Amino acid sequence: MAEGSWVGLDVQEAPVMAEGSWVGLDVHARTVVAGVLDAGSGELRTLRAPPRSVETVGWLRQLPAPVRVAYEAGPTGYGLARACAAAGIACTVAAPSKIPRAAGDRVKTDRRDAERLARLLRLGELVPVRVPEPHEEAARDLSVPARTPGAI
Repeated sequence: MAEGSWVGLDVQEAPVMAEGSWVGLDVHARTVVAGVLDAGSGELRTLRAPPRSVETVGWLRQLPAPVRVAYEAGPTGYGLARACAAAGIACTVAAPSKIPRAAGDRVKTDRRDAERLARLLRLGELVPVRVPEPHEEAARDLSVPARTPGAI
């Protein structure tokens, strides 16, 4: 092979991340903390988002597009994922047990969780769960006994 020749080598250009926003949400019944990673500037901000799904989607629409969102599957359900899908916003519901955590990282705050989700979403490191249809979720809610204090 001649010096400086690239014949026979499979050289590919690195993919360029599209501009827009990568958002990690730490969702609770009454609060939503958002870690917003701006793809253009690389700036990571932590903000409070409205707690209701419809309001959260409206808030997400104000961010630089395209907007990509992730949150952990949990007791708040999948209403937010369905609302995002209806609005054309890419939403990943991540499996909590599959989210990479640094060894020894035991400090858990809403801000750190939201920021970690935004970073991992941008890196493609989140394992999604399937978002059930509303009737599937309702059936599951009926079949799982409520965990109330003092219940046997």
